[in-house]
Amino acid sequence: MKGAELELRPGQSAELLKELHILTRDGRLNQDSRRKLKQVHHLYQFIEKLLLELPPAPGGPTLADHGAGKSYLGFIVYDLFFKQREGGRIFGIETREELVRRSDELAQRLGFERMSFLHLSAAEASHATTLPDRIDVVTALHACDTATDDAIDFGLRKNAQAMVLVPCCQAEVAARLRQNKASALSSSPLSELWRHPLHTRELGSQLTNVLRCLYLEASGYQVTVTELVGWEHSLKNELILARFTGHRKRSAAERLMAILGEFGLQGLVASRFPKLAKLGSDSNL
Repeated sequence: MKGAELELRPGQSAELLKELHILTRDGRLNQDSRRKLKQVHHLYQFIEKLLLELPPAPGGPTLADHGAGKSYLGFIVYDLFFKQREGGRIFGIETREELVRRSDELAQRLGFERMSFLHLSAAEASHATTLPDRIDVVTALHACDTATDDAIDFGLRKNAQAMVLVPCCQAEVAARLRQNKASALSSSPLSELWRHPLHTRELGSQLTNVLRCLYLEASGYQVTVTELVGWEHSLKNELILARFTGHRKRSAAERLMAILGEFGLQGLVASRFPKLAKLGSDSNL
């Protein structure tokens, strides 16, 4: 255990790290697991800061982790933050029933009583009666395709005070760019940005995240975009941090609509940005 002691935080559960296969059964860290532990601690620092910024609330803070998978992140956050406090609860939201069952069993073995795991998609979770009306922090790490958008919608519906998003692959915008490529090539030299298929995919991904950030700003969030430093095992390294301020930016809503018009993406308003019409008419913007 000597090598691991240099890496673990005070009070951190070695048993949990063994269950997550970061530590071997005899308590050792190899080079790969040491790097993995460093990476997850780096990500935890962002989430811990947001949790500490929350005003005190009856029952403690709540966090919903979308696309939880094996609930790797949820377990680490619970172990380092929630376990030390009397209140608060983490909800792991995952579409694969087997992973939900395994996470539930692990939480019971470790005595992590304030963790719940739900067999739901991010879209379904927005309307699920098994979740509280308000969630303080929403996370979505590498949620594929439009699941990140669904997590943002979930956060808006639940009046989340903060969101932590690491988007993954997203094909919806790229598909719409391809549909309009012929007419775009004849009308604007900017269409050269997505003439080649590879560029279409990359521009679609970039546009998607820019639109998400503008939507969050228009909805009253202060947004910071940075790299998830140290997450070397994934090419998807963009980290979006959103803090609710209540200041809804009209300029963000206007720019979002202008970008949609420029790229022929107006059809996304109803499905991905349903609050835009309301935001645009809000006198507080």
